[in-house]
Amino acid sequence: METLPFILTASWAFTWIILPLLIFCSRIVDQSVGTLRMIFVSKGLKQVVPVLAFFESLIWLLAIGQIMQHLDNWLCYLAYAGGFAMGNYVGMKLDERISLGNVIIRIIVKKGAAELVQYLREQKFGLTVLDAEGAKGKVKVLFSIVKRKDSSRVIEIINDFDPNSFYTIEEVREVNEGVFRTNRRRRLWDFHMGPKKIK
Repeated sequence: METLPFILTASWAFTWIILPLLIFCSRIVDQSVGTLRMIFVSKGLKQVVPVLAFFESLIWLLAIGQIMQHLDNWLCYLAYAGGFAMGNYVGMKLDERISLGNVIIRIIVKKGAAELVQYLREQKFGLTVLDAEGAKGKVKVLFSIVKRKDSSRVIEIINDFDPNSFYTIEEVREVNEGVFRTNRRRRLWDFHMGPKKIK
């Protein structure tokens, strides 16, 4: 019975199928965690970053240790590189799914600005509106800082009112104070209140 683990480890299936698959999966997890760690660093989430860094380095050491023990197995190299590439993709998808933080949306509107401003404010998006001069005449410049998960909704509204409007979106690391849309279900006694203010 003591020889069973040795037989399993030395088997063809383990060396050429199971081991590369384990390395591939570990690199996906490792690189996904690493991608999220860099995103959290950029957002200033200091409490989460050290925990992610610990597990990222631990998984990497386990994967590279197995490769060093099987230098003659070219499938391990492919699994390592493939897992790295897939891990980047998975990490970005996780970031899109989580949608942490805030973004600033700058909108330049040539026509129909009043209706767009009114509708965005009805939808509880905070706005700052400026008069400006563009290359072809007067325009309105709208600034709105929104939660990242709400940015796609704002873009849909902009395109409904003016598909030709110009807008940019940038990450915002910190927000001191502002008016933010709340996604929770409003209760009866909330309807007399204005939009939620967050410090």
